[in-house]
Amino acid sequence: MAKTVKKERREFIQYSTLGVLGLVLAGGVVGSPYLYSEELHLRPPGAVEEKEFLGLCIKCGQCLQVCPYHSIKLADIAKGHGIGTPYIDASVRGCYACEAVPCVLACPSGALDHGTEKSTDIKMGVAVLEFPNRCLAMTNKTVPKGNSKKMHNFLDAQVNLTELEKDVVKKLESFEGKECTLCADMCPMPNPLSAIAMVPDAKGGKKPEIYDGCVGCGVCEEVCPVSQSAIVVKPRLSYEDYYEKGIRS
Repeated sequence: MAKTVKKERREFIQYSTLGVLGLVLAGGVVGSPYLYSEELHLRPPGAVEEKEFLGLCIKCGQCLQVCPYHSIKLADIAKGHGIGTPYIDASVRGCYACEAVPCVLACPSGALDHGTEKSTDIKMGVAVLEFPNRCLAMTNKTVPKGNSKKMHNFLDAQVNLTELEKDVVKKLESFEGKECTLCADMCPMPNPLSAIAMVPDAKGGKKPEIYDGCVGCGVCEEVCPVSQSAIVVKPRLSYEDYYEKGIRS
């Protein structure tokens, strides 16, 4: 009797395990198109076309390690396709468009194109004033006191804080209590006015206007001083795609 029970238990475990494994594999095969069809990640500077990127990226994390702003993360299972590949969550930390683009230099596989040699070569996406009703500038409101707390909390969690990051938070703090134009003020491009500027709004305020110098770095989304950013980055789209061709993602 005891031998029979043990045999049945072994068979139950064996077939249960195989069944679960089969479901996982089937889910991966059947579900992968749906995972891939989800909204694209904002990739680091120089990222090649998404499908090619997923094939080339060896998930080494070198780009993450050399980023002086701690902007790059590695995707986990919650992010859908591309587990272990680098991405940027601009709502937390944008890319500060380093002039030397160290993440590209560190990539050994070609997933980040080495033809991206300077900040103006970057083509990550494009910024869009997605939620104008949230924009403080459009109602002439000031940057709230203590707005930099979110960035301080982020930096406090970093092990190797850099001088560049300290400079960014000091700059952000300098705008507290002033009329909000942070998305334009904090733009890291060498010529910020080529990417974004504040223009008069019909209702008496100002609103951010995006130009073709925008590379989709996401800093404007990061520093927007409302709980859910008024301005967001559309990954993999260019200025021409969104503003001239009307392509939406």
